[in-house]
Amino acid sequence: MINSTAIKGSDFGDDFLWGVVIAAAQNEGAAKMGGRGPSIWDEFARKNGKIKSGHKPTVACDFYHRYKDDLLLVKALGFRVFRFSISWSRILPEGTGKVNTEGVLFYHQVIDESLQLGLIPFVTLYHWDLPSALEKEGGWASTHMLKWFTRYVQVCVKEFGDKVKHWIVLNEPMGFTSLGYMIGKHAPGKIGLSNFLPAVHNAVMAQAEGGRIIRAHVAHAVIGTSFSCSEIIPLTESDKDRAAARRIDILLNRLFIEPSLGLGYPSDDFILMDKLYLHNKAWKFKERMQFDFDFIGIQNYFPVVVKHNAMIPIIQATDVSAKRRKQPVTDMGWEINPNSFYNIIEQFASYKGVKKIIISESGAYFKDKLIAGVINDQRRIDYYQQFLQALLRARNNQLPVGGYFAWTLMDNFEWSEGYHAKFGLVHVDFATQLRTVKASGHWFRQFLAQ
Repeated sequence: MINSTAIKGSDFGDDFLWGVVIAAAQNEGAAKMGGRGPSIWDEFARKNGKIKSGHKPTVACDFYHRYKDDLLLVKALGFRVFRFSISWSRILPEGTGKVNTEGVLFYHQVIDESLQLGLIPFVTLYHWDLPSALEKEGGWASTHMLKWFTRYVQVCVKEFGDKVKHWIVLNEPMGFTSLGYMIGKHAPGKIGLSNFLPAVHNAVMAQAEGGRIIRAHVAHAVIGTSFSCSEIIPLTESDKDRAAARRIDILLNRLFIEPSLGLGYPSDDFILMDKLYLHNKAWKFKERMQFDFDFIGIQNYFPVVVKHNAMIPIIQATDVSAKRRKQPVTDMGWEINPNSFYNIIEQFASYKGVKKIIISESGAYFKDKLIAGVINDQRRIDYYQQFLQALLRARNNQLPVGGYFAWTLMDNFEWSEGYHAKFGLVHVDFATQLRTVKASGHWFRQFLAQ
């Protein structure tokens, strides 16, 4: 019997949404089935050395064929919300043009099965898997990006809007623009400000335009978008370290939410924001960058401690690792800090235009060991207990937190980490596709039943 935490799911109230998350590129597999076209992650995985051990998302968790069983797992674990993403490449294999009816049918089946089980489908429109055909034309850095995205969203809301009422427009735009279009660590592997600056602006425009399209075509829609975020802490109280922290805060926390609230891009005497304005003539688009979201999703995994570093161009800052500071970490090296989790909720809640916050991803990678058919991942249970205690404190302090979605349902293709980084509540044997519920999954079921 697993020891229960001092708190329980019912402490958060009957209206609180408990969910679990997957993403198309990380879970679906069936990369060449059902009329799907290639995505940038299919192409990126073919480049030597880009993904650990040469892993590829071709099969992943085979959710495409096993979705009924996986949805039964969601239900059995006690969750109310199933957050998943739609693969743009499965709907529009060429990015635009002809709609793939097989792909549309697949998502209808997933949605219908969710509804039949009493689960609320939360659909993410873009979770990092741009069609390769569009990347060949410039991808998120292209001047045509908003036109392509508009077409894709229109198809999705027309097909699924009568069944799906909860929508997330973009998943972590700072993640896919910086990692994919600035430092090249993620697909499509591009580098430099000439790619990053237009990609940022296009993502800002897309999150607002996506919201407007859903609002216009889906009755009673609940619309949000999600941001990766981290509390930014200066290493010392020196003026230089504090200024460095402000610059990183602009990039990691303020860059995408403030335009959506009608505030425009943050500037604060930061040369990179000046470049962003000039490159995109952004002052012309302030109204179009704004949308009145029903909620925002925040996805926090660790704080960032920074110090001034004159050797780093433009941002003149560098992070100081948790290991160096002798702080507890996950096996990804990410600092475990529930107080910082509380602080970032408070920071985002302080914006006047934020109505509700949903923790749209939260979780941890630990090196699980399957022993005699059992995975006793106590460190993950401890992690969730700490973070949920902080979340309850936020709720009790009247911060507008309305839900918590665990990342992730099952171990999957974790981007450049391949299949090595395991965040799941359910273990997957990728050779056999056998699912095994971890101790953390059993803990969640007990927590939510109380």
